[in-house]
Amino acid sequence: MPDRIQKLFIPGPAGKLEVVLGQPTTAPRGIAIIAHPHPLHGGTMENKVVQTMFSTLLALDFTAAKFNFRGVGLSEGQYDHGVGEADDAIAVAKSIYQHWNLEGTRLPLLLAGFSFGGAIQLQVAHTLNPNYLILVAPSVANFQAPTVPETTEHALIIQGDKDDIVLPETILDWATPTSQPIIFIPGAEHFFHGKLMILKAIITQAFRKT
Repeated sequence: MPDRIQKLFIPGPAGKLEVVLGQPTTAPRGIAIIAHPHPLHGGTMENKVVQTMFSTLLALDFTAAKFNFRGVGLSEGQYDHGVGEADDAIAVAKSIYQHWNLEGTRLPLLLAGFSFGGAIQLQVAHTLNPNYLILVAPSVANFQAPTVPETTEHALIIQGDKDDIVLPETILDWATPTSQPIIFIPGAEHFFHGKLMILKAIITQAFRKT
């Protein structure tokens, strides 16, 4: 029996938000919310890094949701320089968690994001206190992203060492004050061309152990 995937719309602060939700065939081990790259640079929930995270987390038995920020795809509103986008991510996470959590349980929450989406999820993490974070080449410098919350049980940060958009040195500058571990993929540039299977394997290995 295949995983169940559906498209839906969730009320957001600036109008409806377009969401794709995947539900595993077994009881979910958690709920994962995945945020996409910069809306003004072609970022959508169909981005291949986002799709890799979505399919990998679904295979790991998470209820997984990816969504379009305001003004992208069928989501209403317009770009708001990261401020409104953080509100969008919070709205999606709260709605999905409320409606797809198992009755009588409190499933772990996982926030994931790529590039701009990674920086947004870092901000959101300080409001929602997720159990897990997956950040792929997060734009920590451009959006003055905070550090990983101390309450986060497991944070997986993945970076390409040939990234010329989110520079490796900016990730290291952000990570050094708290000694936050970073996994570097040799030869990977920003969009992980030819490295998506490695990205999938890293996430799979990390969350099988967790």
